[in-house]
Amino acid sequence: MRRRDRAGGTVERRGAPASRGPGAVRPLCGVALAAAVLLPVAAPAAAEPGGAVSAVAGVADGAHAVAGSAGTRAAAAGAPRAVPAADGKSQGLPPMPSAFDPGTQGVPCTAASPEKAEKQDWSRQRLDLARVHQHGAGAGTTVALVDTGVRAGAAGLGDRVTARGDAGDDCVGHGTFLAGLIVGEGWGDTRLPGVAPGAKLLALRGTDERGTADAALVARAVRDATAADADVIAIGVALYKRDKELTSAVADALDAGAVVVAAATPDPPNANATQETPTRTYYPAGEPGVLSVADMLPSGARPGDALPTDGVDLAAPGAGVVSGGPRGNGHYLGAGASVAAAYTAGTAAVLRAARPDDTPGEIVHRLTATAYPADIPQLDAYAAVTTVLGDADADAGARPRTEAGPVTVRDTSDADGAADRATVFVLLGAAGVLAVLWAVVAVPRARARGWRPADTARD
Repeated sequence: MRRRDRAGGTVERRGAPASRGPGAVRPLCGVALAAAVLLPVAAPAAAEPGGAVSAVAGVADGAHAVAGSAGTRAAAAGAPRAVPAADGKSQGLPPMPSAFDPGTQGVPCTAASPEKAEKQDWSRQRLDLARVHQHGAGAGTTVALVDTGVRAGAAGLGDRVTARGDAGDDCVGHGTFLAGLIVGEGWGDTRLPGVAPGAKLLALRGTDERGTADAALVARAVRDATAADADVIAIGVALYKRDKELTSAVADALDAGAVVVAAATPDPPNANATQETPTRTYYPAGEPGVLSVADMLPSGARPGDALPTDGVDLAAPGAGVVSGGPRGNGHYLGAGASVAAAYTAGTAAVLRAARPDDTPGEIVHRLTATAYPADIPQLDAYAAVTTVLGDADADAGARPRTEAGPVTVRDTSDADGAADRATVFVLLGAAGVLAVLWAVVAVPRARARGWRPADTARD
């Protein structure tokens, strides 16, 4: 910076860079102060998808609104917009198939996974399992799982699994994967527990050894579950045609007091199995009294490879989900309506343990009435366990399910964008308030100097 010397010449002032003076610095200080105050508040909300943000779930039939899980909205807002169905890319884990291609001969059983999950997947944060387990873990209940079987002694299942017949051998691994979501203890550093780790699980085979579903096998498995007094029957397979024997078996299970949960659609054997198919009802999910569950992404939308269906009662996490398998101590990635049904069945077990006097209809109604509101209500495990329903809600639980038309899961990305815009408006508004406060102090001083920058340099 140059200044005049006493003789009228100019000299170069050394030792300090050019400065704009306090008149230019104070505005920057105001902006910095605004950032310092607001960023610590805004950053955690944007960076933590599992943060505590309350959600309010609407209850149908005129019932009152109920409080949803604290992590539900935050998990939906902070999670990725799309999750691979089961391609192993999300966490570098191998996929868990739901079945082997019937046309392929000599395919070996699913191998042990050499990889372990490095983080919790979005689904457990979405269901808020850490807080659910503060209120119960399904102790004293039995969940019967009808799928490809469950490997006896699989990692993370302890002694909580018993198998009927050949269901103790799981070549595909899919049933063992689902068992981990229901009663898994969450082994390893990552801790990925099931919804009801205190419950017992009865493994039953509803498929052949390659994972192809068979109506006669499913019907027999449902009858075995009823004879064993299972509290919850989870059916991970879905059939294209209605079967009289299966219809009768399901009706008897409901009459015996079991909560029956079924996958709304079959799981594609792999991520490339999507075909153009018309909307249709699958069974036994379509049977009256059965809780039909579809899979959803973190956004709330159904996966792109999901088969279209109708009459769905509930949606639950069903993509990019981590669990164990029949061999080794590693983890796998799984997807599909069967995964969503397993999560829902585990929640039903926790409810049955906490509310032993409730009828199956009341348990089903609680699951749907406390769900996050959408075109298909989205499972909110924490709200289901903790919400106090009124008399109107209890009466509604006794009503049979009515058939519904085709529906789709609501995509919450627009709501997420609105929340982001609201955050920006709050930040800009607060910064404006701080700028006004700064002006109240700075303007009088500037007027007193004749609007000239203050010169802090003194000879």
